[in-house]
Amino acid sequence: MGSGICGAAVLRAATAMLTALGGGQVSLLLPGTATTADAAGQLGLVDPGVQNVIIAPVVTQNLPTGNLGPIRRVEFTLPAAAVEAQLPSLGMGSAEDLFQAALGLMYDGDLFHIEAVVTESLAGTAYFYVVTAVE
Repeated sequence: MGSGICGAAVLRAATAMLTALGGGQVSLLLPGTATTADAAGQLGLVDPGVQNVIIAPVVTQNLPTGNLGPIRRVEFTLPAAAVEAQLPSLGMGSAEDLFQAALGLMYDGDLFHIEAVVTESLAGTAYFYVVTAVE
């Protein structure tokens, strides 16, 4: 997260800017970890489901796609403060771990596959995560 007064100010400014530009929300889908102690659970026959992690505010931008490529390609800009606030409750150490563990991203009822994640930072403080996802 941010370091010092400058880092905290950058995080607040980034969140305020995303809120002013639209402030939508997305859901990261993570694999569930619930299993049962009986034989079916130990054999992997129980579906653990998924866990939704809601991130807001988010700004989206549609990107062009080719004729043979995916149906939609969307760029999601997520505030680092909102992403990193979820990490302790999920038992993850970094935002990169969170994005690598994600099965997908839900936006407006559509499921997207995460293609790339770019961290935007200033003075050593990550303030945005720019996620490119395809449908």
